[in-house]
Amino acid sequence: MSDKFNAFAKLHIPGDPIILFNVWDAGSAAAVERAGAKGIATGSWSVAAAHGFLDAESLPLDLALANAGRIVGATRLPVTIDFEGGYATDPGRAGAHAAALAATGAIGCNVEDQVIGAATRALHPIDEQAARIRAMRAATGDAFFINARTDVFLQSPPDAHDKARADAAIDRAHAYADAGASGFFVPGLIDLVLLERICRASPLPVNFMAFAGAPSAAQVAATGVARISHGPGPYRLALKAFEDAARAVLTR
Repeated sequence: MSDKFNAFAKLHIPGDPIILFNVWDAGSAAAVERAGAKGIATGSWSVAAAHGFLDAESLPLDLALANAGRIVGATRLPVTIDFEGGYATDPGRAGAHAAALAATGAIGCNVEDQVIGAATRALHPIDEQAARIRAMRAATGDAFFINARTDVFLQSPPDAHDKARADAAIDRAHAYADAGASGFFVPGLIDLVLLERICRASPLPVNFMAFAGAPSAAQVAATGVARISHGPGPYRLALKAFEDAARAVLTR
């Protein structure tokens, strides 16, 4: 696991980001590996949907862990899991859950600062989220890539993103780094000027989430981003192709 962690961490190069085409099960992980991926990452929305659940930790923890283990077993590549809020608000429980995830062979996870289930996309206070990250680091040791996600930019539409919101994200980047995070994820941000501001100020490698209509990978890389992931997009593409193929057969 340590070797895979080190290999994965070294792929986070500002300006030359690792590209993660998010998977949801063992089969999709194997397909992405065959396509030439250097690492495997899940998307919580996709994993939940593939198992008949909604996002926001509706997928039972034991099923999430079992699915992670199957994905790890299906690929030789390092695997990181979208672990939402760690399935806990209490730091001790978050740490225990992270340790259980590491025991599957996963070399890292995303953990977000959004209050799970909150209708207003409320965020946990910085010190409380930092305490969870600190507990997860203590429980998993150094060889586990904790990608600290902030939902600062998902609280409002892109045209409301400004310097003040970017600075709020930067404050979280520093706090999460001090707590032991390995990376910093800013989904929802597509303003390249603000993205570059965050990349310059963040002590952690920055993760961008691609989606239809977002800036290109080349534009994003130029800001200093070190990781580009695709969230639920790959699952939606796959299911759309499957549905179209089924409709073509069934309506003949």
